[in-house]
Amino acid sequence: DPQATTVNSEAVFYFPGCGSERLFSQVGLATQAMLWHAGVQTVLPPGYLCCGYPQRGSGQVDKADKMITDNRVLFHRVSTTLNYLDIKTVVVSCGTCYDQLAGYDFDQIFPGSRIIDIHEFLLEKGITLPAAARGAYLYHEPCHNPMKLGDSTRTVKALVGDNVLKSERCCGESGTLGVTRPDVATQVRFRKEEEIRKGEAALRASGAVGAQDNVKILTSCPSCLQGLKRYQDDLSNGLLEADYIVIEMARHILGEH
Repeated sequence: DPQATTVNSEAVFYFPGCGSERLFSQVGLATQAMLWHAGVQTVLPPGYLCCGYPQRGSGQVDKADKMITDNRVLFHRVSTTLNYLDIKTVVVSCGTCYDQLAGYDFDQIFPGSRIIDIHEFLLEKGITLPAAARGAYLYHEPCHNPMKLGDSTRTVKALVGDNVLKSERCCGESGTLGVTRPDVATQVRFRKEEEIRKGEAALRASGAVGAQDNVKILTSCPSCLQGLKRYQDDLSNGLLEADYIVIEMARHILGEH
């Protein structure tokens, strides 16, 4: 933001990954919008990159290792070219990417840097929903949880308000499980559906959500977002809506579009 940043402003490197760039590009856009709002300079990888976790997770270790090496070489070039920015923070919006990038030795690529999830980064900056915009939500904590600095439910409550109810159990998507073993994932899904119904009923019973209002279930993982969207047609006559925490924040703080 030319109005809010100078050449000396804090600079961050944002790695969107497949989920936030290709699967749900609105996550990557919302993340960039909130980084803009936070008054930092944001550097993106040159072109689309995958972190290599899906390949490693499906047993294609050689392919994953090659991708990781290629990515690290590219990041070293970015660091050398932009060394005047003194990047100290690598931001992610996906826990799977976080787990994979933790092995990239980023502190050697951008000396002294750390990796952090966008939601914890925003909380660090004191950016939360204003009191008037705070609603009631269900929160689904991903298996690959990107929030590493503290209890994620507490972090979500600090960001969007205290009226947040944690929805237990795996969503069934589990990275690529939903497409590779739909028979297993479907069984997981039935159990999660019970939890969502329970949480939704509790929010409505408390009066926090009206009888005909949408219940929003928020998460911080692109794969979980895909998994949770599978419940939308089956629950509450279409009154369940799955979304990302940073998207919900961008919508209220920066406007619908």
